[in-house]
Amino acid sequence: MRSYLEFEKPLAELEAKIAELKQLAADGNADMADELTRLENKAAQQLQSTYAKLSAWQKTQVARHQERPHFAEYVAGLIQDYTPLCGDRAFADDAAIQGGLGRFRGRAVMVMGHEKGRGTEGRVKHNFGMAKPEGYRKAIRLMRLAERFRLPVITLVDTSGAYPGVAAEERGQAEAIARAIDCCLDIRVPLVAAIVGEGGSGGAVALAAANKVLMFEHAVYSVISPEGCAAILWNAGDKAQDAAEALKLTAADLHKLKVVDEIVPEPVGGAHRDPNGAIKSLGDALEIQLRGLQGQEPGALREARRRKFLDIGSVGL
Repeated sequence: MRSYLEFEKPLAELEAKIAELKQLAADGNADMADELTRLENKAAQQLQSTYAKLSAWQKTQVARHQERPHFAEYVAGLIQDYTPLCGDRAFADDAAIQGGLGRFRGRAVMVMGHEKGRGTEGRVKHNFGMAKPEGYRKAIRLMRLAERFRLPVITLVDTSGAYPGVAAEERGQAEAIARAIDCCLDIRVPLVAAIVGEGGSGGAVALAAANKVLMFEHAVYSVISPEGCAAILWNAGDKAQDAAEALKLTAADLHKLKVVDEIVPEPVGGAHRDPNGAIKSLGDALEIQLRGLQGQEPGALREARRRKFLDIGSVGL
């Protein structure tokens, strides 16, 4: 059963009516055909118009939708011969960040990303996609392994942020994130990142300091969640919508600010309505970006990546 967001309620009622008419038609009531066609056309138009004018807060809700594709689905749809690699070789294996070797459309790659998990048990297992220090240290290990074997790196970002627990802080959360960002900026192989859902704070940047940063049309990417921003600025949870607008966290805003390089279109109604279509769309965009980076000198790749991030937000005098 499809899960609807708050702003989709009118559409939910319409699609419920369509489902009811389809059941009647299946029971042999042929008089329903014309009405069914009319309602299906109306629903399609309403879906398109609704998603063409989403606010920043509504896009945040879409980015967090529980039915959006996760890392496991992207790997299944895009990576052949995937071999997961586990552990940071220091403390433990973190389930919030997954990664391994595989082939992306014929090319050997290292792929890694956040996994939020499905259902209560899965989300607890993967800690809702919030990585601990060992997750970022695992990411560093995999990036260095890719560099050693001259493999391009693909990262898929989908996290509300790094895990803020006491134990994570005791094990050096800030240092692990900083070293992961440093590793992203230092490796001498192509690195392409994609914001596929929610990109939150340093926990996202740690995997996204890439040569090219892609972002799904309805994904969000910000230094803090709208709820966190509202709590700090106004001490009021009901200001999250205002915070979302102020944060400029949408793909259109970030592309304009040159924080992301490409906006990847989603199927009408968001990636959660057509996961396979969204996965293919992302795969096509990744292939183009990797092809553009292929053949560049290792030093040039690193220098261009560093320059890209130094230039963000710079103002000419």
